[in-house]
Amino acid sequence: MKYDPVKKSLGRLIKDSLFLRKLFYFLLDILLLRAWHVRKILRKVIPHFQGKASVLDAGSGFGQYTWRLSRMNRQWTITGIDIDKEHVADCNDFFRRAGLSERVSFTAGDLTTLKDTDLYDLVLSVDVMEHIKEDEKVFSNLFLAMKNGGILIISTPSDKGGSDADNENSESFIEEHVRNGYSTGEITGKLEKAGFSDVKASYTYGIPGNLSWKLSMKYPILMLNRSRLFFILLPFYYCISFPFSAILNTFDVCIDHKSGTGLIVTARKNPK
Repeated sequence: MKYDPVKKSLGRLIKDSLFLRKLFYFLLDILLLRAWHVRKILRKVIPHFQGKASVLDAGSGFGQYTWRLSRMNRQWTITGIDIDKEHVADCNDFFRRAGLSERVSFTAGDLTTLKDTDLYDLVLSVDVMEHIKEDEKVFSNLFLAMKNGGILIISTPSDKGGSDADNENSESFIEEHVRNGYSTGEITGKLEKAGFSDVKASYTYGIPGNLSWKLSMKYPILMLNRSRLFFILLPFYYCISFPFSAILNTFDVCIDHKSGTGLIVTARKNPK
């Protein structure tokens, strides 16, 4: 299933309107379960960075998480890095028009060749690592880019059915994925090899979350891949499905899962 064409179609719809862009971010924040889990973990780490801090959104995409970060602490300086130059130009334009360009900026770049050193207090990477084959290189680059005491947060599919794949030989639901997901041991080992410590990997998207993902993401994307005319029907679909998704999301965020199709990972670059 091609996901990028759907994203680009959405991007064109909201490109020129500040109101539609902000509405789009709001809808993503309440519809997507990953956003609920990211919001929860960000609230836990905020006390470590109450004052000024330098933040990296590694693989910023549409900029929805950069938007959330910019609203969580107005003293943070935030950089978004993405390999898609169109996304970067679009985000720079939006945040400039939103009056945030003094502390929020985006740059085109490949995380596998990131050269920053000792710059960031907090790094967030949401649904990025499943797209990058040279993941260990990225982890090493992020470690070097962070300040001592910095915190890394990663959201990514797990190998327990992440990307809607039953096993490592199954095709991913999202064709752009280069891996179906990580085991907790694999991603912990790779982060520790890169130099990180205090690595904690927790499952997300348990039974309620997996059902919610199908309602809020899988079925709508399948419809949109059949025909862009389904964009017209989406508001009506979500009016019906969202209350059920919201209940399922609440359960998923509140439960400690023994297994799940997603992972939320935190790691620290400890002072020497």
